[in-house]
Amino acid sequence: MAGGVKKPVNIFKLKNLGEPKEAFNWRLWFAVISFGLLGAARGVDEGLISGAFNSKHFQSTINYKSYTTVEQANIKANVSAMVQIGSVGGALIAFLICDKIGRIWATRQLCVLWVLGIAIFMGSNGNLGAVYAGRFIAGLGVGQTPVVGPVYIAEIAPASIRGLCTCIFTGFVYLGIVVAYFTNYGCQINLGDTTPARWEVPTSLHLMFATLISILTFFQYESPRYLIKKGKHARALHVMSRLRHLSSDHEYVQREINDITVSHHKELEATRGTGWLGVLREAFTIPSNLYRVGITIGAQIMSQWSGAGSITLYAPDLFSLLGITGTNESLLVTAVFGIVKLVAAVICALFLVDFIGRKRSLLLGISLQALSMVYIASFLTAVPQLGTEDGYDLSAAEIGPSKGAIAMIYVSGFGWALGWNSMQYLLTAELFPLRIRAFCTSLAMSFHFANQYGNSRAVPNMLLPRADGGLSPKGTFWCFAAVTIVGGLWVWFVVPETAGRSLESMDRLFSLPWYKIGRYGNKDAAAQDVDFDEKKLAEGKAVLGGVTAEHVEEKVLGKASNQGSDTELV
Repeated sequence: MAGGVKKPVNIFKLKNLGEPKEAFNWRLWFAVISFGLLGAARGVDEGLISGAFNSKHFQSTINYKSYTTVEQANIKANVSAMVQIGSVGGALIAFLICDKIGRIWATRQLCVLWVLGIAIFMGSNGNLGAVYAGRFIAGLGVGQTPVVGPVYIAEIAPASIRGLCTCIFTGFVYLGIVVAYFTNYGCQINLGDTTPARWEVPTSLHLMFATLISILTFFQYESPRYLIKKGKHARALHVMSRLRHLSSDHEYVQREINDITVSHHKELEATRGTGWLGVLREAFTIPSNLYRVGITIGAQIMSQWSGAGSITLYAPDLFSLLGITGTNESLLVTAVFGIVKLVAAVICALFLVDFIGRKRSLLLGISLQALSMVYIASFLTAVPQLGTEDGYDLSAAEIGPSKGAIAMIYVSGFGWALGWNSMQYLLTAELFPLRIRAFCTSLAMSFHFANQYGNSRAVPNMLLPRADGGLSPKGTFWCFAAVTIVGGLWVWFVVPETAGRSLESMDRLFSLPWYKIGRYGNKDAAAQDVDFDEKKLAEGKAVLGGVTAEHVEEKVLGKASNQGSDTELV
């Protein structure tokens, strides 16, 4: 201290100094990117399957033209959605695998299932049964990715950038979509529409991403929170030290490990160390946890039936429906659509989710999505012949509104990337206590894929004219608009703000009665934070006893100076 004068130090308020800059290092970003790449599994499949299916060679191998219009719609829906139904099973088993063998080995085994399924699909030789089986098995692997990836990322990321880090997973979903869209377009232009390479080359993207992700896992550390859950405290401390690029005795590393350990012990004490029945009991009988389960399941239902996911899956068909003519042109505007969504995801990750908060970002995205759905539905209501009459040509007066509807598809994708598609992973990964985090994330993702399957399976039939048992295009988009608006109201009243909060402090958001949590939970949690700090200070004074503040200051500041820190402790 300057002049030899020692100031009192409050070691129980060190956490208010913030996170040291060393915590934001290359090891952290390497780990985040490595596990964020798991998002590409869904993105690649959603981006390529519709374009690959539409290739003349693939359709000829399964004798697609020999079926009736309704049967063709059913076959296309089944092929496109079979990954989603497989993903329901994958998401359900993900928590067992994650908690049994860890996040690293869970990633490796899901990549094996992913590759195996795609290999069966590519070797089907037109056998529809093999096509379905291969895509189902691939889904068992793909379905684990939104459990393993976001959970691992949320568990290693510092609280101040957890939103950014988890949104990197979403960003890779869109990177996969963009790569798949442009690969479809490039193969259509350069390889023609009648060769097997037209759909086999895009499909091989699955194999490339799965191989890359598997290799990267050998350069990563297991999650410190998982290690503590397994009683490997020394290993957890070492890994946290490596991830934060700080010594294992640094105050910040010690505090993180201590917080995780204390929180885990409290969870075990509350559930008396019971097995999987205890996990179920904790998830569904503790009101605050049950509310969180309701939030995550509700988010999956609202997001998937808002229609944006099916727009991604069937983008080439929907652009054709709204007036884009020609296979090449449809694939090109679809590829640009992927870029728009990728840009939106980057904007959300860098400038919104950790700055204006999860809830505001989500409401902004939903508002854009609702606006676009209402416009498209109104346009299709004004021009009901689109999608119901073969060969209908737009009049001169209808071309302008048609371009507006196409633009609104882009707006919808932008809003989806800002809102539901980023938040459904982030909220699910960060809301739950460590003991039930993997299980509840698996449960939420099971609902995610079940509803995605239901929506993607239903949309081809929903778009059919009413005479063929569908809702017609206008009815389909009015349905999407209604669900989107209801979803926005639900978020406003039910979902609390979680930005800037450590995983171990999420419980404080859910102390109020259920009908107040969405609007007042964050304010109440902030008040509890102050009370918690004061309680810890009081406990600290009692523990210090006869130890003088000068001795404490000398010990702590001496350690800080040895680490080259010039931070003043107050």
